[in-house]
Amino acid sequence: MSTIGIYSHFKGKQGILDALYIEGFEAVSRALNVDTRNQTPRDAVLQASRNYLNNAEKLEAHYSLIFGKLDGSYEPSADARMAGIEAFERLTELVGTLLPGTARKPEKQDAAIRVWSVIHGFVSLRNHAVAQLVDMSDWKERTMKTAEMLVDDIIEASAAPWSSQS
Repeated sequence: MSTIGIYSHFKGKQGILDALYIEGFEAVSRALNVDTRNQTPRDAVLQASRNYLNNAEKLEAHYSLIFGKLDGSYEPSADARMAGIEAFERLTELVGTLLPGTARKPEKQDAAIRVWSVIHGFVSLRNHAVAQLVDMSDWKERTMKTAEMLVDDIIEASAAPWSSQS
């Protein structure tokens, strides 16, 4: 297909970037969509974390678009931003299973952003210049060890009698 054909099909550069942005966040959502019926919440969150890492490696260009700045001329459309919101809501729902049933949405979102920042932080470090400064050959293993510590901390803190559950 010619460049003109692609631009026409997607109605210009904005449409192409929006399609890639949506595709990237749909991949994130799929990575977070784990079967929670046959595993503990801890194992489900860790499985989703592994899936996220594998996706980030496989779809590096998509992750650069959705989490980075391609250039100053691209601003995701409302539909594209909705794909990101849906991915974060899925993560919040999944990570929220680590907390007591009485946990409110802000508590679940806080736990979700903590997990996401750790997992994605390693992805960002691997994909950027720091990978030239530090040996990142075992980045997935390091990420998962850190994720396990964080998930265990979230579980422990939420079970503590002094934690705020109201």
